[in-house]
Amino acid sequence: MQVVRHSARSLAAAAAGDFSIVEEALADMLVFHGLGAPSANERASWRNSIPHLAHVLDDAGLGDVEVLLEHRLPLTSKRADVVLAGIHPATGESSYVVVELKQWSKAKRHEDAENLVEVEGVAYNPVLHPSLQVGEYARYYRDFLRALASRPGALVGVAYLHNADDAGVADLWAVAPSEEGRMFTGQRRGEFVDFLKSRLAPHSGAGAADEFLASAVAPSKQLLKVAAAEIRDREQFVLLDEQRVAYELVMRAVESARASDSKEVVIVSGGPGSGKSVIALSLLGELARQGRTALHATGSRSFTQTLRKVAGKGSTSTQSLFKYFNSFMEAERNGLDVLVLDEAHRIREKSVDRYTPRALAERARPQVEELLDAARVPVFLLDEHQVVKPGELGTVVDIRAHAAARGLAVRQIDLNAQYRSGGSAAYIDWVLRLLGLAGDRPVGWNDEETFSVEVADSVFDLERRLQEKQSQGYSARMTAGFCWPWSDAKDGALVPDVVVGEWRRPWNSKATRKLGTIPPSALWATEPGGFGQVGCVYTAQGFEYDWNGLIIGPDLVVREGRFVSRREFNRDPAFKSRKQVSDEAFDRNVRNVYKVLLTRGMVGTVLYSTDEGTQEFLRGLLE
Repeated sequence: MQVVRHSARSLAAAAAGDFSIVEEALADMLVFHGLGAPSANERASWRNSIPHLAHVLDDAGLGDVEVLLEHRLPLTSKRADVVLAGIHPATGESSYVVVELKQWSKAKRHEDAENLVEVEGVAYNPVLHPSLQVGEYARYYRDFLRALASRPGALVGVAYLHNADDAGVADLWAVAPSEEGRMFTGQRRGEFVDFLKSRLAPHSGAGAADEFLASAVAPSKQLLKVAAAEIRDREQFVLLDEQRVAYELVMRAVESARASDSKEVVIVSGGPGSGKSVIALSLLGELARQGRTALHATGSRSFTQTLRKVAGKGSTSTQSLFKYFNSFMEAERNGLDVLVLDEAHRIREKSVDRYTPRALAERARPQVEELLDAARVPVFLLDEHQVVKPGELGTVVDIRAHAAARGLAVRQIDLNAQYRSGGSAAYIDWVLRLLGLAGDRPVGWNDEETFSVEVADSVFDLERRLQEKQSQGYSARMTAGFCWPWSDAKDGALVPDVVVGEWRRPWNSKATRKLGTIPPSALWATEPGGFGQVGCVYTAQGFEYDWNGLIIGPDLVVREGRFVSRREFNRDPAFKSRKQVSDEAFDRNVRNVYKVLLTRGMVGTVLYSTDEGTQEFLRGLLE
């Protein structure tokens, strides 16, 4: 991993002389990691904050301490401003301090929430309390760096508000310092110096920095593997920055609604792997432990049934927490404290289906209205780029419009981090550009330490590569665009509908029960027997596995350097009618389908296109 690393002494010298050397090195590092060129505001924050820390370290006599700037947290796109590496003065062992630098001069508590603050002059409010922000960074490092596994106390966090005095941030002192995180203002510069000297000795930190950077990284926690513990026992995930802000806003809204007999809507938007479902289960678990009436709902049979099976294993009461969007047609108005609506981009026009009694169907309302009315705090978690089917209406604009018609206040939080795909924000950007959903053209891909992209030579080769990954202990699944018929099982066996040359494999089962060792449709992504079948978007959406193999069918091919859709090759019944689905809507939805399928992997993706021209194009991007 490319890092920007200095001794405190050399950093102080750069701060006193030509700081542009440091600034350009940081800019180059961001580009190297696929995060794009830094904004003018980000460059200004480096110039305004890093020299303050350098001078503090110099005054503390810690010139030999190593300073890692803008260090990327393992398996995520988040970055810590600074990690200081050195030797502990008491133990003689490696010691680390994570530092968040804030230019704030004034900040106040957000309403009655101690953990959230409002800051003058920042783009988004509220933000997480700086002590909690850096404390969660410290917890995250402890969770993922094996070098800290046996001595978690070797790393602590601190926020330094170098432009603030105590009066300007008076509200923020209500949050007591913790072992993980604490806060100092510019007025308390002397105390900050003393704190750093208590954690770092005036000796070389080069060895400690080497150890930190070379540490093995623990595997990322996959949601479904810890879901039961998250719901029943305790928090399993560390929520960072906007994730924690979303969590705190919902918890504050719950308390406010109870105290003032009011109602509030929360919308959390973010791309695949940004942590929406982690927030959903964290909220559901904490609310359940507090005795609140809260339910989780999705529009996906696969996702809901899997959560019932995994998170609710052995507990019918826990299983009953997981519902469908169409479960609330007759719900009591505001009968729930919270309704957590995961994958809300799958909200339908109405909840009516073929099983709905006629009398109820005749008076059916828009589904979004039913969901808004069901709880005092409805929470919508969505990704507008995952609308993949006609009739799915879960957009921020639509939810806001229905809330406004009811006179309801709406809070929206955008998640801009990436935790799937090895934490690679660059990969998500690459996918969006590849599919024409962002940017002006596709760009090349360079593998990162935590995420790889491969192009298989054939579909046989794709399957072989995934089998090799499985033999190494990774989970893997094959998926494909909906370009082949999907038959019912015959005589208890699946039909090999997906045919590419001499290669023939079945789609995942349609059944709700096992067929021998073949899992039911809803459990294809998580049960061991799912590898032998090809999954489609409706069974893959919402799930993750280590290695993702994708067969790009003839409905999306590259011509003249860009993907173009070809409706005539698509077999999805949802797109059959041109009266119901225009060509423009098909084009948009099919790109979203492939976006979903491209972003299921945690470690890597293997691609194969049935179109030779597209194959060559993909190979060229990876070269």
